[in-house]
Amino acid sequence: MNTTVDPHGPASSDTGNTAAGRPEGLLRGRYRTPTLGIVLVVTLLAFEQMAVGTVMPVTARALDGLALYAWAFSGTLIAGVLALVLAGGWSDRSGPVRPLMTGLATFVAGLAVAGAAPAMWVFVLGRAVQGFGSGLAMVPLYVLIARVYPESLRPRVFAALSAAWVLPSLLGPAVGGAVAEHAGWRWVFLGMIPLVVPPSVMLVPALRRVRPSAGAAPSERGTARLMAAVVAATGTAALLYVLDHPSRILLPVGAAALAGLGYALVRLLPAGTLRMRRGLPSVVLTRGLLAGAFFGTDAFIPLALTSLHGFTPTQAGVVLMVASLGWSAASQYQGRSNRPRAFLVPAGAGFVTAGVVAVAVTAQLPGWWTAPAWILGGVGMGLAIGSLSVLLLELSPERKQGVNSSSLQIADMLGSSLVIGISGALVTGFGADRLRAGLAVAGALAAAIAALGMLAALRLTPSKEAG
Repeated sequence: MNTTVDPHGPASSDTGNTAAGRPEGLLRGRYRTPTLGIVLVVTLLAFEQMAVGTVMPVTARALDGLALYAWAFSGTLIAGVLALVLAGGWSDRSGPVRPLMTGLATFVAGLAVAGAAPAMWVFVLGRAVQGFGSGLAMVPLYVLIARVYPESLRPRVFAALSAAWVLPSLLGPAVGGAVAEHAGWRWVFLGMIPLVVPPSVMLVPALRRVRPSAGAAPSERGTARLMAAVVAATGTAALLYVLDHPSRILLPVGAAALAGLGYALVRLLPAGTLRMRRGLPSVVLTRGLLAGAFFGTDAFIPLALTSLHGFTPTQAGVVLMVASLGWSAASQYQGRSNRPRAFLVPAGAGFVTAGVVAVAVTAQLPGWWTAPAWILGGVGMGLAIGSLSVLLLELSPERKQGVNSSSLQIADMLGSSLVIGISGALVTGFGADRLRAGLAVAGALAAAIAALGMLAALRLTPSKEAG
């Protein structure tokens, strides 16, 4: 890969060795500061996402805004999809510096608006600004990884990013609840603002060494992708609303939302993604399918454990924590493994499928059986997600690293949101008195999606004709 960087900075063709021949690690030499900066940025973005769910009930009551409760999440999704698309083309044309710093500044502005909100609609606006900032920052982080680190170190970088999600997953809800209880819910947002400064400063030296890539694709310069993103975001929001409020009157709205979503995805994802074309399209599709299957199951495990097995919320959280630890451990393994990515991803997809099926089976057993069952799902995601990110950068020409990274994260976000929404509609449709049946049907849907992910994972290598 021919990466454009400062002559004195690292290039993708770099082997990752020091002058003395000793391999450089992520926390050695020139890679130490950018690694810490990237990991801390992702940790902060993850912590905000994990903590907000805990404080939302308190916030909605304090601002008398229960009617807008769902929009505090939906608004973030819509703004995030728009930002992902905008950041992709921007990063390819101008390099990762401006979109990343603009994204972090926008995220901080969203924290300030949400934390100081005098009314619920202002809080929802602040959350949307946060979502826009997060989406704007995540894509250039991928581009920065591609431009700064040699290919030999990229798996370990993505393993570090997976680890950056573990601590927020474990502590985010508890810390957010404690801050809301003792200092007030506003400080969950306002207190994060000064924490964004140190990682931003750490990234400046690496960002200065990266120059824009020459020859960004002209087709990505226009507004076509941004318009498709608007259609995708509004279509997703409309579809989720219809799923939450099923009625015959809203059927035309749901049909229009599905049509718009299909139209947008064809234009936002690599050509052939929905047809499972070999190579990059299947990399993106596999990511969306596995994310949908995993998070579509993960979202309903606490409901099953607390409603069917009498678990407390804390006990249910322990089960999810175990899966997070499995994800982190497997991600560290893939980061150091010499096995080809085309082996690790199908293996991960197999573990995810096995985990989804095992969770459905253990629903008939004592609740603690769910913990070892869901470790399989966490291990599968740890093997697959980082490997898919590595493959994406390997298969992307430099001038399209931003756009393709954007597509990968759009597939991830929409896959998770849509499967959770559809599963929620299924569970709600069966009713509280038939919860076990509703969860079983939702589990069957997730298993089918995971199986499709296994099939797509077998098509990651480009065909000889394409190569």
